[in-house]
Amino acid sequence: MFVLARNASGLVTIAIEGKVDEPFGPTVSERQAGDSEGVEERVRFLLHCLGLTDVPGTIRYQLLHRTASAVITAQRYFATSAVMLVHSFSPTDRWFEDFAAFASLFGRTPGIGELVAVGDRGGVDLSLGWCKGDQRFRADDVVATVP
Repeated sequence: MFVLARNASGLVTIAIEGKVDEPFGPTVSERQAGDSEGVEERVRFLLHCLGLTDVPGTIRYQLLHRTASAVITAQRYFATSAVMLVHSFSPTDRWFEDFAAFASLFGRTPGIGELVAVGDRGGVDLSLGWCKGDQRFRADDVVATVP
């Protein structure tokens, strides 16, 4: 999901990665081992967007991609800030350790329910966050309604 919002400083882009119990896809090493053309170039581009020079192969590619998309979209909309938010419906916060390892690339230790600023990335103030979804919305009998 993508959100374009405004705060006191201007526009904010928010890229939301919704999860229940599934992982964040392949690691960077697994992605690079595939047959897809241009993977190395894409990884370098994502690292450049995020102001990183290298990344351990154990980092989840989806986190790199989603976070870079938040920054790139902010630049396109001339937004001052970008957020990559994981909205987890896992009752045990499954895969939080992968998110924390990703945040550590920026020298940050995130907490559940916190938004942590990781600094300027290409003229955009980037923050990362992990929030918990209400478990009632996992029930099979819940029907979404729009007023």
